[in-house]
Amino acid sequence: MYVYDNGSSDGTSAIAHDAGAIVRREPRPGKGVVVRRMFADVDADIYVLVDGDATYDAVRAPDLVAALVADDLDMVTAVREADGVAAYRRGHRLGNRVFNNLLGMLFGVRPADMLSGYRVFSRRFVKSFPERSRGFEIETELTVHALEQRLPTGEVRTAYVERPGGSTSKLSTWRDGMRILLKTGTLFRDERPLVLFGVIAGLFATAGIILGGGVVVEYMETRLVPRLPTAILATRIDAAGVPRARMRPHPQSRRARTP
Repeated sequence: MYVYDNGSSDGTSAIAHDAGAIVRREPRPGKGVVVRRMFADVDADIYVLVDGDATYDAVRAPDLVAALVADDLDMVTAVREADGVAAYRRGHRLGNRVFNNLLGMLFGVRPADMLSGYRVFSRRFVKSFPERSRGFEIETELTVHALEQRLPTGEVRTAYVERPGGSTSKLSTWRDGMRILLKTGTLFRDERPLVLFGVIAGLFATAGIILGGGVVVEYMETRLVPRLPTAILATRIDAAGVPRARMRPHPQSRRARTP
C-alpha cells in the first residue's frame, strides 16, 4: 500500500508509515498533480485509488477489484451512497448530479458518480491515461477518458460517510466547481471538436439569417438596402460561422523563391 502525502498537516503520513504503508511525498499542491505522480511511480496490475479522508468504505475494495477482474474491465467506480445529508457538504450533492447530467448530454453516457474519489483501474488504463489536471478536476478527466476511449467500465455502490471530526476538506464548492465545469468544456472541445464547432457555426448562421432575412425581403420588394449596417452585420455573422481553410503555398512555389 502506498500513501502519498500531498502537503498534509494532520499526521496521516506518520500513522500510515507506522502501520507499514510505503509513504511518499509530493510537495507540489493539487490532487491532479499527486495522482499523476502515483500513476507514474507505482507499477502494478490493478490499482485501487481512494481519497485518504476516511469517508469511503474500505471494506468494499475487494468487491471493486473482483468486478474489474471478473468482467475484464479497465475502470470500476465506487458510486457513493450516503445515509444522511451530513456526508455531503452543502451544494455538493446537487453539483454532482448536475455534472453527471452534463456529461451524459455531451458524451452520450451518464455516469452515476463522476466525482467519486474511490476507483479501481487496470494497468492498461493507468499507463495510457494522458492526465493534465492539477486539482480536483482529475475525476472528470478520468471519467471522460474512459468514455471517449470506449473503455469497458463498471460501477459498484458503496457507503459514503461523514468526514471524521476535526478534519476539513480542501474542496471549494464554487472555485473547484468552476474548474470542473471548464475542464468538462475543454475535454469536450478536444474530444468532440466537430460537434462543438458545428453547433457554434450553426448558432452564428441562425443569427445571421434572422438579422439578414428582413434585409433580403426589403431588397426583393424595393431593390434598395435601407438598413445597410444590418446587412453588413448579418453578412459578417454568417461568414464567422463558415469554416475557412488555411491556404498554404505550393511546395514548388516555396522552392522557386528560395535564393
